[in-house]
Amino acid sequence: MTVSRRRFAVLATVLVAVNVFFWLAQSGFALPAGGGLIQTLLGGRLIRAEVLWLSPDGKVQDTRLDRGVVVSVTSGSIVLREKDASQQTIPLAATVTVRGLVQSGTIANLRRGMRVVVAREANAPADTVQVEGFGGG
Repeated sequence: MTVSRRRFAVLATVLVAVNVFFWLAQSGFALPAGGGLIQTLLGGRLIRAEVLWLSPDGKVQDTRLDRGVVVSVTSGSIVLREKDASQQTIPLAATVTVRGLVQSGTIANLRRGMRVVVAREANAPADTVQVEGFGGG
């Protein structure tokens, strides 16, 4: 019976140690911020997606993602060439946020040939453009 108690004590100690380790190191093991989440979950195979998710206030949100290479950009829209060779013209919101490899968060920094992921709510204009890199797609 002493062996069973000893094994239980060792197992409990190991479980507590692992739990404390992950509790203290949780930010180091978090998924990358921004577009890194898409890359982590789907890799380079994502072309376009529609994601339904439950927001913290309990409402169902419908988010569309388009990934491709920038063909052209205007103040009101972006044209992407996607991996399946189709071209998508996506309207941009006036308050669009650009993240990633660019210095400033404006669409003025987007260039032809950049690989991007564009996020928008359902049929609304896009509010986020995540720059992933340059060239290819």
